[in-house]
Amino acid sequence: MLVYILFVVGFVLLIKGADILVDGATSIGKKLNVSSLVIGLTIVSFGTSLPELLVNLVSSYNDAPDIGVGNILGSNIANILLILGIAALINPLPITKNTYFIEIPFSLTATLLVGFLANASLFGTKGVDFVISQYDGGILLFFFVLFMGYVYIVSKQRKSEFADSDYKEMSTSKSVLLIVAGMVGLYFGGQWVVDGAVLMATELGMSERFIGLTIIAVGTSLPELVTSAVAAFKNDTDIAVGNVVGSNIFNLLWILGLSSALKPIPYDVISNSDVFMIIASSTALILAVVVGKRPVISRWEGFFFLIAYFWYITFLIQRG
Repeated sequence: MLVYILFVVGFVLLIKGADILVDGATSIGKKLNVSSLVIGLTIVSFGTSLPELLVNLVSSYNDAPDIGVGNILGSNIANILLILGIAALINPLPITKNTYFIEIPFSLTATLLVGFLANASLFGTKGVDFVISQYDGGILLFFFVLFMGYVYIVSKQRKSEFADSDYKEMSTSKSVLLIVAGMVGLYFGGQWVVDGAVLMATELGMSERFIGLTIIAVGTSLPELVTSAVAAFKNDTDIAVGNVVGSNIFNLLWILGLSSALKPIPYDVISNSDVFMIIASSTALILAVVVGKRPVISRWEGFFFLIAYFWYITFLIQRG
């Protein structure tokens, strides 16, 4: 029972730990006269990915790689089908020109790249295990650097959006305390979530992959879900789709890239169906632009996304 309680507490620590760490680091950045643009691109962007990163690192070093890979793939599927589906039901979501011309295709390319690298042994020596190697991690990080270059260029064009950002400035001692507290919360949160997931998979007869694809994936995506739902409710939907697509690119290139660069990640070919689901979801986003008179995810398309997500969960249950 204690492990399950810590599993839930771990999610809270992951999300809150990342939040206060970002607040502390942002305050330090403001004291050092770092521009709001740079803070938004670095501290805030990377900080929101910390829960997924910690789960991946801990699962990798605890020899539970299926949880980490499932977390990444499941989060990306949930981001598109669940989060955008709910947000679109609340309010139709416009898709900006940069998002459907560059970011969605880039996200699709990143998915195909991960799928290719993970299955590279199919094209090599027979009998070689499927793995995302440290070399593969370097390739993913290289493409991530290219993406960050693109984000920097686009963000400079929208500098006014960052100039008015409400980044808190606190005393140095409080900032350092928040950073330390955030790191501690992330460490224990990641450990408890992974430990709870392993035990849950064992006791309930579920695979670690299933737990990673569902419970952990949705849990680490809760901040994006709440943010997108509230933004849609307030009719502040201009960048909702771009944020979700950007998060997916971060997950594939930054988190999976860094995790595998530190330690090779074993890959099970059964995960190829999950990679295919990401490809299908990204394609559905592109079709949302093509269908209709203007680039927007309508309510009926959001409903279709949710139906597709629940079908996918049913498929996972049947797959075991």
